[in-house]
Amino acid sequence: MTTSTRERIVAESLRLFADRGYAATSVAEIEAAAGLSPGAGGLYRHFRSKEEVLAAAVRGHIDRTRRQIQDLLEQATTFAGRPLEVRLRMLCQAGLAKMREEQDLIRVLFRDLDRFPHLVAEMREGIVNPLYDGIAAWLAAQPELAGADEDWPAIASILGGAVVNYWLTNESLHEPPRRIDETRFVHAWARLGLGLTNSGLIGVERAPAP
Repeated sequence: MTTSTRERIVAESLRLFADRGYAATSVAEIEAAAGLSPGAGGLYRHFRSKEEVLAAAVRGHIDRTRRQIQDLLEQATTFAGRPLEVRLRMLCQAGLAKMREEQDLIRVLFRDLDRFPHLVAEMREGIVNPLYDGIAAWLAAQPELAGADEDWPAIASILGGAVVNYWLTNESLHEPPRRIDETRFVHAWARLGLGLTNSGLIGVERAPAP
């Protein structure tokens, strides 16, 4: 697939921002990485500033996330014939894959985006919250959970937060919590999602309010 000059600038700038930091990355370095003549002003034929390149990277990831969430919700019916635990494992694996896909953007977020609160807000409203909403909608769409009186957004925040924490710990500390490998994590996450206890699936019985 052929990429445009604009797409190369965005991709290479995000990689450099993640590796070196936003402030430490020059326009000339971005141009060189994107296959342009460094220092010749090629970036400015597509973007007004380095900040605009960063904003384009964030918005590109937002657009892709929207499509991925739609695909996820469509798969809720595509794979309905498989056991729920298998579908939950697939959901968890998709979450970990999403974290890996966004690793450069996440590094930039933690390192530099406090300088750009409007981009933090765009990431929160365009990527993070929609992903949690997508998990909640996916759970509510499963036939086995239909009609369950559960707070799916809150449950999604717990399950999604576990995926985020597992990936971030592995990324920042160079090994997963308690050295639990990904296969074990995915299996345990799915079991947690199922809510399998002696009384059965989550939502079958709900404890009375205190």
